[in-house]
Amino acid sequence: MPTPPRPFVSIVMPALNEERYIAEAISSVVPQSDTLDYELLVLDGGSSDRTREIVRDIASRNERIKLLHNERRIQSAAVNVASEACDARTAILIRADCHAKYPEEFAARCVDTLSRTGSSSVVVAMQAVGHHPTQKAIAAAQNSRLGNGGSQHRVAGRSGYVDHGHHAAFDLEIFRALGGYDETAPYNEDAEFDTRLIEAGGRIYLDGSLTIEYYPRSNFRTLATQYFRHGWGRANTILKHGKTPKLRQLLPVLVLVACVGGLVLWPLVGITALLPLAFYLVTCLAWATALAVQARDASILLAAPAAVVMHMSWATGFLVREFAHRRQKLVHRLRDLRARFGTANAGPTP
Repeated sequence: MPTPPRPFVSIVMPALNEERYIAEAISSVVPQSDTLDYELLVLDGGSSDRTREIVRDIASRNERIKLLHNERRIQSAAVNVASEACDARTAILIRADCHAKYPEEFAARCVDTLSRTGSSSVVVAMQAVGHHPTQKAIAAAQNSRLGNGGSQHRVAGRSGYVDHGHHAAFDLEIFRALGGYDETAPYNEDAEFDTRLIEAGGRIYLDGSLTIEYYPRSNFRTLATQYFRHGWGRANTILKHGKTPKLRQLLPVLVLVACVGGLVLWPLVGITALLPLAFYLVTCLAWATALAVQARDASILLAAPAAVVMHMSWATGFLVREFAHRRQKLVHRLRDLRARFGTANAGPTP
């Protein structure tokens, strides 16, 4: 019996100043065989580098590749725009990122997994890869349990139904029915969507055989910004849906509070107040040393400060969003009390 044809696929790639990575990302994600009918939509958020020029050059040799403008700039908006602007034949959306290299026939295999498992969404594992010492150290930290907390989609080869993972493929009809990504949440839009998907009765399948290579940030400053946004976004999703944080999400917050508390109490209670900070830093250094020995690369020792930056930035972002939420609730409560007592004190009109 002949194999039924695969459905038409729209591969969506949000981009903003990605001249270093976008050519390789496109090359690796574009289907190499003729067994998949597709288009690739690059949604550019207003790049100021050569990103658009590179995409136009590639598109001149492949008419299936199209460059679109994402006036709202953020990734969630890019995917939402593509979900409406895609070809009328599209049945499945494939989300692809510029900071990644994809395994052979990635899109076709995502389609097959979606069909085989009967799931609403397919997510994949990711392995961080660095090109120079600092990026290699950041990648090592992100690949280790110290940096990822044991997140399922950070473990290559593990497959099964999950509640979240690195987004790869969606049933377009379901994506639209759920309203796509929440653009009011500029960060963590993937986990927020997964929460709504599961609440609606959908299923998410992690295909560990489709591990992508992810290129992390190349310096600590941009890493701090990225992880602050991750923490802010995770707190926003938790607050929006009334969820309880997982232990691995609470640990960075607890460590930050303990370390800052120790520094504050140090002048009052002495050196013992710094024990939590000392224990944390020694743990990070010991972990990085083990990674460096395993890799036989001294530069991996930089995984220690990388982990500290990741933890502290994530926790700070989480707390900033949490405090903003509590402040907003307090303001609303005070307004309600003012309105209530103001009405009570006004008395009857003579």
